[in-house]
Amino acid sequence: MSAASYYELSADIMPIEQAKEKLIVALDVESVAAARELVDTLEGLVDFFKVGLVLQLASGAQSFIEELLGRGKRVFLDYKFHDIPETVKVAVERAAKLGVEFVTIHGSSKVMRAAVQGRSGKLKLFTVTVLTSMDEDDIHEMGYTDHSVEQLVVFRAQKALDAGCDGVISSAREAKEIKKLATDRGKSLLVITPGIRPDGSPEDDQKRRMSPREAIEAGADYLVLGRPIIHPELHIGPREAAQAILEEMQEALEAKAKT
Repeated sequence: MSAASYYELSADIMPIEQAKEKLIVALDVESVAAARELVDTLEGLVDFFKVGLVLQLASGAQSFIEELLGRGKRVFLDYKFHDIPETVKVAVERAAKLGVEFVTIHGSSKVMRAAVQGRSGKLKLFTVTVLTSMDEDDIHEMGYTDHSVEQLVVFRAQKALDAGCDGVISSAREAKEIKKLATDRGKSLLVITPGIRPDGSPEDDQKRRMSPREAIEAGADYLVLGRPIIHPELHIGPREAAQAILEEMQEALEAKAKT
């Protein structure tokens, strides 16, 4: 499908309520003012937003997170907490008190278990497995010479499951195996998938990309998109780009429900 046809909206906008629950827009912009403008542009269409490292040190970032929560938005705090167990536990406790919904953590099983101890309320913990910008050459360079990417992702997912985390961050390519791993143990793991690129979009630095439709079909529970919405093809607006992505997700969800 060409970029032009991908972003061409239908005359009759289809219901997208189910897809709206699963789309997280990454506020990877240079300032709080730019992030606020994007949230305003997507008002009524997107309710779930990721605040990550790009915005973390921007002036007013903490207050902006509180502003989002005050507006009834769902917040995914993607700070990838990675430190000694006690430090991560305290960081997770503070995130829970703040009222964000999702938090990412990194590190060993001890770190994961400490994070679980700090979790409370509605907060859900997601362990990072292997970044979607990485391939086998990258993990071999890091010392994982005896593993494929898929093996390392599943290994990390197993550790997250054993520690009591709620889910993992992974490519949709590994989602099916992650789901099977959890089901075989009588448990469940949510899968958040970044690195989503609609047909016709630039790959950027994503090496294990999938389209929104492919990711939903593969079993991803939530999709994170930043650049395809913030900087969409054909210079259309973020709202039009998000609408097209939501429609594709909704079609995939409905097709999957029928199988």
